[in-house]
Amino acid sequence: MFKTINKLVWAFDAEWIPDPRAGRILYHLSAETPDAEVMQEMWKQGGGKEEDPRPYLKTIQCRMVSIAAVQRLALPDGRVSLTLLSLPREPRVNHEETEIIQRFLTAIGDRQPQLVGYNSVAADLRILTQRGICLGLRAPKFAHRPAKPWEGVDYFARGGDWHIDLKDYATPGWGQGSPSLHELAVLSGIPGKMDVAGQEVPQMWLDGRLEEIIAYNERDALTTYLVWLRMAHFGGHFTTMEYEFEQKRLREMITSEAEKKPHLLEYLIEWDRLSAMGA
Repeated sequence: MFKTINKLVWAFDAEWIPDPRAGRILYHLSAETPDAEVMQEMWKQGGGKEEDPRPYLKTIQCRMVSIAAVQRLALPDGRVSLTLLSLPREPRVNHEETEIIQRFLTAIGDRQPQLVGYNSVAADLRILTQRGICLGLRAPKFAHRPAKPWEGVDYFARGGDWHIDLKDYATPGWGQGSPSLHELAVLSGIPGKMDVAGQEVPQMWLDGRLEEIIAYNERDALTTYLVWLRMAHFGGHFTTMEYEFEQKRLREMITSEAEKKPHLLEYLIEWDRLSAMGA
């Protein structure tokens, strides 16, 4: 189990789609080829079959469209502040992938949060790094590695606590016994996937439904945070009373945010439903 909880924690999740530009370059498609057709060719070249027409593509071939995080800040006076963060901040405006990744990596480098994700070593952190390199970005503070593990922040050290991949702790090793975030969450009384699945995100993007993608992304970030809380309780970082209060604190934050984000009210309803089932 992870060893520490830092004063600043970001439980994060990212959403991406097959990148039409990458598809045109890799498979020599014309600039006039519609994005939807480019994506279909990418899935075909990636091993798509009738039973699995949209296989998981290499992250380097994908475009980041949204990042969300729950920020937990432990203040010097003992209070704890929770904030729901998401990029892009204005979903009605067309945002370049460069802007989304640069802002997120720069913020990580400047603020140095303890990152928490689920399958984030193999997926989220990988795509952020790969796409940042391909886009020609600079993120020296994020990428910096100390000479010795105890001498500074290191987001790339396996087994370190600056980047905690919850999947590594829920399942030592890989294979069919490894749970998805949805499985681990719902069996713990935490909302998982609700009305949207990850495979639907590309079509949502093609349809211009970025607000719905961000809403889906934010719910996954909340789920990641709640799973982190539960695992922290399991590992002894919170007493049962503290764990219950941490959940209450998150519920209050969600309720406050739901006034302007109705999709969060749906998340609370699902949380209540699962809690009533005794998970």
